[in-house]
Amino acid sequence: MAPKLPPTLFAWLVLPVCLLLFLYSTLLPIYAPSSNPPPSNPLIPFSPPCNLFKGHWIMDPTREPMYDETCPFHRNAWNCLRSKRENMGRINSWRWVPDKCELPRVDPVGFMGLMRDKRIGFVGDSLNENFLVSLLCILRVADVGARKWKRKGAWRGAYFPAYNVTVGYHRAVLLAKYEWQPKQSTLSQQDGLKGIHRVDVDVPANDWTDISNFYDVLVFNTGHWWGYDKFPKETPLVFYKAGQPILPPLGMLDGYRVVLENMVAHIQREFPRKSLKFWRLQSPRHFYGGDWNQNGSCLFNEPLEELQLDLWFDPRNNGVNKEARQFNHIIKEVLQGTDIRLLDLTHLSEFRADAHPAIWLGQKDAVAVWGQDCMHWCLPGVPDTWVDILTQLITYSMET
Repeated sequence: MAPKLPPTLFAWLVLPVCLLLFLYSTLLPIYAPSSNPPPSNPLIPFSPPCNLFKGHWIMDPTREPMYDETCPFHRNAWNCLRSKRENMGRINSWRWVPDKCELPRVDPVGFMGLMRDKRIGFVGDSLNENFLVSLLCILRVADVGARKWKRKGAWRGAYFPAYNVTVGYHRAVLLAKYEWQPKQSTLSQQDGLKGIHRVDVDVPANDWTDISNFYDVLVFNTGHWWGYDKFPKETPLVFYKAGQPILPPLGMLDGYRVVLENMVAHIQREFPRKSLKFWRLQSPRHFYGGDWNQNGSCLFNEPLEELQLDLWFDPRNNGVNKEARQFNHIIKEVLQGTDIRLLDLTHLSEFRADAHPAIWLGQKDAVAVWGQDCMHWCLPGVPDTWVDILTQLITYSMET
């Protein structure tokens, strides 16, 4: 028979135990994960379990890409393994770590099982195509029978027969309809004007007018064509609404805002509420020493440091890479109150000056003609992390 504890000792043992139980029951709700999603950000009616967009990169030698240069969905200029770009092993050894949680790598098989019989669409410029190629090559791990797909107005895409999943890309660089109009005698007599690019701010580009009921998930973007390098004063953008020129004429940023307002209104009006809609914020460029047509370069071996980011990207510094944050500010304002969710990949990508194709473009004399590519991303590379984040958000949305 066990000896009895003295009454005094028993009292001294009971008191701490009661105190611990009290503290446990009182403090547990503060630290325990809630069974309900956290309150929605007023900007977007959606909040993931934690902020996946803020964090830092760490070197992880065990991290390896899920695909290589043989992926059939590659685009040659971004296939940095085939182009023998230097430091590709190091480029793909950096892992994004959000500040308050872990970002797991996408499980292609599990994600495709979740997306069975569904369709994912990308609408926008070549940076969304860059994103698409990464996603296609990763998803092919789950279905090597995937084949190229190009229907419903899509520029390119893939069909995964094992899961009946379709992923497509619709090229619409301004989102709105635009067309070249050569100079006419009745047009402005401004010296040097060769013609105009007419932009109908209230008319979506033909490439995506017929997809409103086709996709279950959509990722939109526009921004990289909105610059005076693409549309100089000799061939400017001229904005129209309801068939008439907007007067007084709009400058580039004001035109961008008006197009966004009209395209977002179209999406809200024509696309079903049940479809999951994302707007990808800008992918930052990393031109150093000049713009793309001014011998700008991105021959870096390491990501930038946090303290360098504002020097490179803050519009107040008027650098060549300032437009990403400028456009993001407009996008956030226009999306206020909509059901389109922000896919804020800008901050994590700002660090990665080391991960562009640069001079390794897979084509002879390409640098002499186009300059270094410090805008698109090597694949495999940074867009693979974009895929990790996008698939996490899709999974979270479909399971809650």
